[in-house]
Amino acid sequence: MTAELTRGQNHPLPRARLEIRVSAGTPVVAAATLGDENGTIHGDERVAHPGAPTLPGLEVPRQAAADHRLAVDLDAVSDEVHRVSVLLALPVGGRGPARFGGVAAPFVAVTDLDGDEVASYTITGLEAESAVVALELYRRQGAWKVRAVGQGYAGGLAELLADQKLPQAHQLATSIHEAVASGLARSIPAPPAAAPAHRPDHGAAPRTGPGAAVPPASPYDPQGGSAPGPQAPGAPGRHGAPQPYPGGPGEPAATGQPSAPAGGGPIDYSHPRRQTTAPPSPPPAAPPAEPGQPARPVAGDATGWSMEERLYNQVWGMFEDLARTTAAYRSAVDFADSRMEKELDQALSDPRSRIGGQGDAAREAARARHGQLVSQAREVLDRDVAQLVAEAEVVEPALPTAFARWDNPVWHAYRVPMEIPMALRLGDLHLPEADRIRVPMLIRLPLERGLWIDSGRSASLDGSFADSHEMRRLGLETAVAHAARLLAIYPAGEFTVHVIDPAGSGAQALAPLVQSGVLAAPPAQGAAGAADVLARLTQRVDLVQMALRGGAPDALPPGLDTSQQLLIVNDFPHGFDDRAVNQLRYLADEGPAVGVHLMMVADREESTGFGPLLDPLWRSLLRLTPVADDHLADPWVGHAWTYEPPLVPPGSQVLRQVLSQVAAARRSWGR
Repeated sequence: MTAELTRGQNHPLPRARLEIRVSAGTPVVAAATLGDENGTIHGDERVAHPGAPTLPGLEVPRQAAADHRLAVDLDAVSDEVHRVSVLLALPVGGRGPARFGGVAAPFVAVTDLDGDEVASYTITGLEAESAVVALELYRRQGAWKVRAVGQGYAGGLAELLADQKLPQAHQLATSIHEAVASGLARSIPAPPAAAPAHRPDHGAAPRTGPGAAVPPASPYDPQGGSAPGPQAPGAPGRHGAPQPYPGGPGEPAATGQPSAPAGGGPIDYSHPRRQTTAPPSPPPAAPPAEPGQPARPVAGDATGWSMEERLYNQVWGMFEDLARTTAAYRSAVDFADSRMEKELDQALSDPRSRIGGQGDAAREAARARHGQLVSQAREVLDRDVAQLVAEAEVVEPALPTAFARWDNPVWHAYRVPMEIPMALRLGDLHLPEADRIRVPMLIRLPLERGLWIDSGRSASLDGSFADSHEMRRLGLETAVAHAARLLAIYPAGEFTVHVIDPAGSGAQALAPLVQSGVLAAPPAQGAAGAADVLARLTQRVDLVQMALRGGAPDALPPGLDTSQQLLIVNDFPHGFDDRAVNQLRYLADEGPAVGVHLMMVADREESTGFGPLLDPLWRSLLRLTPVADDHLADPWVGHAWTYEPPLVPPGSQVLRQVLSQVAAARRSWGR
């Protein structure tokens, strides 16, 4: 699964040998620098550029192109190197664009040797800049990570290199552009001269001599040599055996198929994973249905670039199908009701029909037609719901942990992931007309808004009422289940949870988080504890915002935790004064953009003493309930969907087992 990074985000690298693929839509110059712990580049020999494309563990393309591939072997770089920065610059002196603001946003992806993307980043927000630091591979505590930088420079490559404290930055930038402009850095060799027609020796070896261009060794070639270029017909292959002619006796001819253009060099600079078109449809995974029978459902039969994305799209397709068929049923029932009322009005408008059996017959006929229309609509709804139920029975067991219910067997094989999933399950949704099916409620990650677990008094759908103490307990248990899922689906150390429990009333519900050791610190109690946690998180938001706005993400303090942060607030507004409330509002508004998220367990009626001050806070949070409640409305059709929280089955130990694995992984990583 690919981690789609935004500016300033980082992601662990699972292996050392990687490719960095660039797609810019216009010719750009690709280069890379090797820096120390402070990012300083000690001399031109630490810069890989088109004029000098190869360094230990690093190789860059030797010409300006719209698509690039950079080869990286992090095990081969020297121990003094702690940062590998990937640079992009627009060529100067040509007819191309002079600034990145006039072209499509460049796309950069880090892939393994099989072409599977590890992380990707679309560089947006560039205007007058003509050079940009796209990505940075950096070493932290012996492990390598990738960070999306996206820092642009209006002064071009010279200003970029000077900002990295490179001596003679302007001279090096000039030599790079001169090499690109003069064509000395071409990575596509000229085709070999055609053999004379009268020469019978087609198996002669190509000539080599002092004047022959020898490409530098690639870090991916264990023999130290470069990949073979295109050969003339009949030229010996890599092992010395003559190769068959295209279409000759040794190779079957492709009848009726146009021949693909031959590659021009040792590296193909196309970007096969760039999502410039619609994702391809997946191959059929089930035999065709019998005539007159609905198609057999298959898990992951939606479009997408990965199985996770296909399942995500399939779940939302089920949501749309259920909303559509329910809307059609409700519309048919409304039509039947209005038609019956119209027929009754017409039948009873004549006073003569009100006497005797004529009026009764008209009413019976109108009701019969109404029942027939409703019955037909119900048959269609039941047919569609049955198909969705069959699809849900296939999809639910195939869901990954981030999408699965707590009773799904996938949790028994849980392992701490290495990548962040694309979405998170917050519960289930269903409609009263189709109570047989539950559609997972999935939201994209990272969270774009905070969560509010409403612990106010509420009547459940079965007619029972829960008192305030029971609702607070259920609300905090729901918050713990959400927090445990977030901790479980993020890589070790990439998600941190803080808890504010001013009165200490949630000790029992918070026990799984406290006893497993996954919290950053024990739950803060009292007004002083709440103020301390809020002050630290507010300071973190300020520091990260200033670093990102200033284009200096490396200027953050060394001890600052850069992982995603979640603050659980229980029993609000107990222990909160005006200053704490303002800090809470600030975190709700500004926190999600820099990785600080809020989860409140509160009853809105208990905070009426603050007046309208908290109205923006409640509106900014996504309201969830600890019991089933029909308070969610979709903007597409307008149905009132019933939300059910993702509770752990009674007596199950799956949550504690998952948290114990998360805690063990955090300890092994030193987090």
